[in-house]
Amino acid sequence: MLVLPVPMVTALVLGFLILRVLTVEERSPVVIVFLSACAVQSLIVALLQYYGFSLLRPVQPVTATLIPVLAWLTFQTAFLRPLKPARDSLHLLVPAFTVFCILFAPATIDLILPAIFIAYGGLILYVLKSGGDALPLARLEAGRQPLWLWTGIAVSLLASALSDSLIAIAFLSDNPGWAQLIISIFTSCALLSVGLLSVSPNAFGETEAEAPPRPAAAPAPEEGDHAIVDRLDGLLTEERLYLEPSLTLARLARRLQMPAKQLSAALNRATGENISRHINRFRIVHACERLVSGDSVTTAMLESGFNTKSNFNREFQRVTGKSPSAWVKATRLSESL
Repeated sequence: MLVLPVPMVTALVLGFLILRVLTVEERSPVVIVFLSACAVQSLIVALLQYYGFSLLRPVQPVTATLIPVLAWLTFQTAFLRPLKPARDSLHLLVPAFTVFCILFAPATIDLILPAIFIAYGGLILYVLKSGGDALPLARLEAGRQPLWLWTGIAVSLLASALSDSLIAIAFLSDNPGWAQLIISIFTSCALLSVGLLSVSPNAFGETEAEAPPRPAAAPAPEEGDHAIVDRLDGLLTEERLYLEPSLTLARLARRLQMPAKQLSAALNRATGENISRHINRFRIVHACERLVSGDSVTTAMLESGFNTKSNFNREFQRVTGKSPSAWVKATRLSESL
């Protein structure tokens, strides 16, 4: 009976995900490279630990350090800003430094590898701690799902750092047999979770080119928070941008000709809400109008800029205090009285 080690199964699953992304979904090339790095790393681990390809031993740490680097670049291009090769290529110094350590200071590898995973996993968590408004390219309709997905990826990177440390301890304590078990459980699970999370629909933001901003005078530096919110609401009311599921904070900021952080901060100070909740209020009001006109709940949801029923139901309950079906019944009852 043919039995495949867990890292080999992980490599096969990741390979399937890569084919799915290439043939079914539209993703940034960085995502493809990221998933490919995870698949290659799983394959190298399987060949080295279970099939005796000892020539791959010096290669494994180098390919391992590519994963957190590519995870950060994928996260950055998904939610923060487009890829800038001149600046972002500096991250390739990390695997280059790993090669240097392998050649001239091999004893440091067991410390270098966990440190790299912890650094990039921690960097992603640091950006995420500011909430959804810290991700200007995230689709507002997705709510907090991008935060949850990338928190999972960051935690997986930290788990990989833990597994590297445990493997080093296993060899130092003369228990190399533990290494295979640790690799099978920790490393494979971490790589697989990274791959699965990274192909989720809401793991990425809006990558299409933004429309050019409309002609308007730049806001004065002393413009108050409420004035900024008034301009935002005027734009939303006039052009009904909230009906677009792909709407992002970055696009709104471009239309208002101000930095995304300034818009987000002004809205938070003036209303106590983040940009996602503010936009969803407009969407729910529109959905209520559609429901009153006789649309079904699903039609009203889709016509109001929502793509997922769970997010629609949650926001509807938050804004109206009722579920969509309960709101429709209460409205019809009040009209009949």
